[in-house]
Amino acid sequence: MILEITGGTYALTRQAQSCRSAGSSFVADVLEAVDRQLEHAPLSGEMIRGWPGDPGAAAVALRVNGALHALARRGRPRYLAELYSGAHDDFDGAIAEALSQEDQFIADWIRYPTQTNEVARGAAIMSALMSVAAERPMPFEILELGSSCGLNLNLARYAYKLGEVEAGDPFSTVRIAPEWRGQAVPVAPVSIVSARGVDLHPLDPSDPRDRERLLSFTWADQPARSQRLEQALATAIVHPPQVDQGDARQWLSRRLGARQPDGVCRAVVHTMFLQYLDDPGQRAVSAVLRAAGAAATPDRPLVEIGFEWTPDRKEVQLRLTAWPNGETTILAKCHPYGEWIEWLGRDG
Repeated sequence: MILEITGGTYALTRQAQSCRSAGSSFVADVLEAVDRQLEHAPLSGEMIRGWPGDPGAAAVALRVNGALHALARRGRPRYLAELYSGAHDDFDGAIAEALSQEDQFIADWIRYPTQTNEVARGAAIMSALMSVAAERPMPFEILELGSSCGLNLNLARYAYKLGEVEAGDPFSTVRIAPEWRGQAVPVAPVSIVSARGVDLHPLDPSDPRDRERLLSFTWADQPARSQRLEQALATAIVHPPQVDQGDARQWLSRRLGARQPDGVCRAVVHTMFLQYLDDPGQRAVSAVLRAAGAAATPDRPLVEIGFEWTPDRKEVQLRLTAWPNGETTILAKCHPYGEWIEWLGRDG
């Protein structure tokens, strides 16, 4: 019963531990201070403590962190901005003041899910596409679920170093080089003929407010991520991704129902998307994929590539399901934000 009542605050401390183990002690200290000082924000505190469903799956703690980072980037309150700039380390004092003065802002912010749109995860997706292309050398039609700003729809425009293998556009300003572990990724050219996505609340890379929201969800003590995001946003302004507003299941059903050209592989892609669906929603998406997979042929294959937490949230797996045979493979284990990839291969 105690866990049920305080589940939201438990999510803060649990996420703090996760952030610290992922190398972000600053965000961990912020979240732990929020947990201690939450009484100063009655509106936000009530939302967090009474969060419906699983607050961990809803990334409530990261929503709070994003709200505070957004405030600091705006320079308010000043003591909070100074904490983020490294002028002092009074986490409790700065967080308490921010919770007290900006309770309404924080409450409004955390109503909406995180939209990190981490392009470093694109290295895992590109690796999966290379694995498929090594066995089926044909171009891809990308369909992405939960696209946010659509930055990963531009994955062919980024440069990758996947262990000893280089891929993508070698002249790109967006350079992604995760720590590579395990086997070598198969070497195969990846051609993408089209890329389209869907999101309930798509963000516009040309809108300053949407760009600021994305930047606020990066971790304040990881400037390389923010720099990479800014470069990906600049690329998206020149090459605008096509992201539709809508329900993922309905959208996917329509897209998969359209005729697929011979010699083109359809690839349904999602990164950290399934956790935001309830069980019926996940089953509905799976049913749409299975139905489309049943109609797949060697000349019109379908693959699903998922970069997602395991149900127990103990690790992130890169999973590939390929039709017409419907076989599922765990290609890799990954860092949640793509910092490292442990490649297992098609025998994984």
